[in-house]
Amino acid sequence: MKKTILLFGILLFSVTAFSQEDLEEVKITKKQKGIKKSYTLTANTTVITSKELLKAACCNLAESFETNPSIDVNFSDALTGTKQIKMLGLTSPYLMITEENIPSVRGASQAYGLSFTPGTWIESVQITKGAGSVVNGYESISGQINTELLKPLSDIPFFLNVYGSTDARFELNTHFNKKLSDKWATSLFVHGNTRVAKNDMNDDGFLDNPLGKQINVLNRYQYYNPDSGLVSFINFRYMNDKKQTGEVDFDKDKDRGTTNYWGSEINTERFDVSTKIGYVFPDMPYQSIGFQNAFNTHNQESYFGLNQYNIRQNSYYSNLIFNSIISNTMHKFTTGLNFSYDQYQEFVNVTDYSRIDNSVGAFFEYTYDNTDNFSLILGGRVDNHNRLGFFVTPRLHLRYNPWESGVFRLSAGRGKRSANIFAENQQLFASSRTFSILDNEGKIYGMNAEIAWNYGFSFSQKFHIFNKNAEAGFDVYRTDFQNQVVVDLMQSPQEVSFYNLRGNSFANSVQLEFNFEFIHNLNLRTAYKYYDIQTDYQTGTFQRPLQAKHRFLANLEYETRTEDEKYWKFDCTFNWTGKQQLPYTASNPQADQFPDFSPSYLIMNTQVTRVFSPVFEVYIGGENIGNYQQEKAILGSDNPFGPNFDASVAYAPIFGQMYYAGLRFKIK
Repeated sequence: MKKTILLFGILLFSVTAFSQEDLEEVKITKKQKGIKKSYTLTANTTVITSKELLKAACCNLAESFETNPSIDVNFSDALTGTKQIKMLGLTSPYLMITEENIPSVRGASQAYGLSFTPGTWIESVQITKGAGSVVNGYESISGQINTELLKPLSDIPFFLNVYGSTDARFELNTHFNKKLSDKWATSLFVHGNTRVAKNDMNDDGFLDNPLGKQINVLNRYQYYNPDSGLVSFINFRYMNDKKQTGEVDFDKDKDRGTTNYWGSEINTERFDVSTKIGYVFPDMPYQSIGFQNAFNTHNQESYFGLNQYNIRQNSYYSNLIFNSIISNTMHKFTTGLNFSYDQYQEFVNVTDYSRIDNSVGAFFEYTYDNTDNFSLILGGRVDNHNRLGFFVTPRLHLRYNPWESGVFRLSAGRGKRSANIFAENQQLFASSRTFSILDNEGKIYGMNAEIAWNYGFSFSQKFHIFNKNAEAGFDVYRTDFQNQVVVDLMQSPQEVSFYNLRGNSFANSVQLEFNFEFIHNLNLRTAYKYYDIQTDYQTGTFQRPLQAKHRFLANLEYETRTEDEKYWKFDCTFNWTGKQQLPYTASNPQADQFPDFSPSYLIMNTQVTRVFSPVFEVYIGGENIGNYQQEKAILGSDNPFGPNFDASVAYAPIFGQMYYAGLRFKIK
């Protein structure tokens, strides 16, 4: 009984709310797979384990998806080196991004928040396509990404990771873990990174990657008492991140606020506190109650040339969750209440866009699982928001296994969100564009909330070819926007317009996957993705800018047989990206124009790891080994304060090839 109580207590916090079977998907074992797909979970969920995170230089969460077929990774602009992610062809604001099921990357942190979670802190990442669970909120439209951090009760006493790369980036990660008693354990994670040298590989006079430094500290406590059924977590985090970019000759002490040289600084300070407490009823292990609370303050002070952008967000989130059954364990339900509060102090140059958002909501989610071949999750929530009003959010997920090792899934749901137009589009400040808000009747920057329906269907099948393991599958999703805040770059290269959707906007996504194990420990993973994403703009209907219609990924991994616990690991990833619609620039002089579409290109990354023992290993690798670079990264780079300057359009790598090396040391 004690083990059962502990299991349900951990489940209360460590997994998404779709099913209590998720614990199996995040359990770490020595021979675990890098990416796991369950054939018994109701939702279309993929789990990235810590093994997968070690296959590339995933220095932070934003860089952890290079080998994942569900997520597309792109650079957000030609200056900051920041990587943005997309799912089902839609950018990260349409995803719900949570950390241990508490919303994390949202509001002020949308542009850079994924880079604030170091990769070595992560135990696993759960990726769910389509509208997520109502337990986690109403904002999810294209999917949910939930990150699980290493747990104090199961972590090793000490971990060290040292990293350095040819783009002058250096990183240090240390983890300290200690059991304070038979019921308490604590972890201290310390992360630091810096880039110290100026790089201008394309000779346009601008830095390809920013100079910068980050210090990131997390202190984490975990308590469990299997006798009483109590489980709890307490987290304290502080992060300070500084970036400087712009012209190579820019001196922040002399040139800020002048037209001597164009430069930018983005300085962010963040503090987080979160608590979780759960209770599993000793005589009813299927029944539990949990209470989540989180407070954070996020303060960004930044300027881009002569544009100044400052935003401070103070947030509080609270979620009360009750789990139980109806009659028997085939019929489960989750219900609860949550509350959120966001105070924004936002300034664009001298204009004050400060506001306060708050909402209170209630949810109910019913799960039927016959423990064999069929399960269903039907959920709904009602919310009252001071700006979005009163609204209802329905969600549905179905799973059916028609035969062994085959699974069909179906999902549908509605999402609603406030678009933070400046925080989510900060790359546009690095241009000469003026910002025009064309609507003023709504309650968020004068515009209405974004509302969309998402529908999806998928199938996966495991089988054998020549007695070797193989897996194939496909999924099809469509997102229909009832309203969208349109970011219009198709009208003028000197302006960006924001307005409510006046027509149609949709995103169709098709993905085909095939995975094959050639021989023991030699695995191939492939995925082809097709996107049809169109929006009605004022000047016509266009593909969504900077979104390729066709993408292809192939990942090949090999691990030698273990001899005295010494072995090699080899990993190679190919990412092919098709042509992309580019923002309109035809009215510029010819030297400062982009073509209508970008060329297609191929990127190859590779890594080799030598494991000397269970406690020590070294790795070397390379990214963009073919040295593909965007031909023209910055328009008007010779006159950055002129009317044609634009550094916001990045459809390919700017820096070129990059090589790195590092080591990992553990005390177990």
